[in-house]
Amino acid sequence: MSNILKNHIAKFAQVSDNDFEQIKKFFDIKETCKKENLLMEGQICRHHYFVLDGLLRKFYINEKGTEQTTEFAIETWWLTDNFAYENQLATEFYIQAVEKSTLLYITLEKQQRLLEEFPVMERYFRFVYQRAYAAAQKRIKFLFSFSKEEFYFQAVRNHPEFIQRVPQYLIASYLGFTPEYLSEIRKRLLS
Repeated sequence: MSNILKNHIAKFAQVSDNDFEQIKKFFDIKETCKKENLLMEGQICRHHYFVLDGLLRKFYINEKGTEQTTEFAIETWWLTDNFAYENQLATEFYIQAVEKSTLLYITLEKQQRLLEEFPVMERYFRFVYQRAYAAAQKRIKFLFSFSKEEFYFQAVRNHPEFIQRVPQYLIASYLGFTPEYLSEIRKRLLS
């Protein structure tokens, strides 16, 4: 399983086998059940999660009491509440396993020590954060540029395997509409 992380790091930074053996000691592993909450609103955000296998989502509960999904993480993606994690604050979000998942995770203290002992990991995490920021920018552009229907069609075109994998009610939550409305859109798409 550590080979998954090793291969992911290798995409962005050069780390020797000996260094990687030391780097992986900074991480712990966790197996989750489907729908297990890893983080709940009001808790201090202590972990940054790397998905080895499975699917996570980050969401909050809006003023109407509805879950609003803001991010997903599949294999080789990272997920946390970045602001709460970096500042060790109480979060406004939940992080939940959508599927049974296997995760690596790191605490802020361990991550800071990791970066001090292995400066090459600064490069790795810079690329991780840059990609996450770029994805967030793209999502914001789609939210402002497309109708909800067009936003869904973009998701289907760009990530069909992801749309097939994630339950329909969570896709609706991510796109900002009801599962019923998503059903109507899907029916129109099929006809």
